[in-house]
Amino acid sequence: MKLLKNEKDIKTLIQDVDRCHGDVILRSGDGCEEYNLKSALSRYMAIGELCKAHGDEYEMFCMDPDDQGNMLHFYASLRCA
Repeated sequence: MKLLKNEKDIKTLIQDVDRCHGDVILRSGDGCEEYNLKSALSRYMAIGELCKAHGDEYEMFCMDPDDQGNMLHFYASLRCA
């Protein structure tokens, strides 16, 4: 599933990441690239990668287990679109 399809997806992702207390890591399928979405610079680089053709090959991880509900909100919004 491609994570970002339009501007609404990007806004929702940023809002949900901002609600998280711990780091939120976006990692490529092969593990060669990793972005901390709590870092502003990394966030913009990650959004660029997710908007490319291979954006569906990335995985997202919450470092704080309590933050998983925030990211589930983002995934739920993708299904509704």
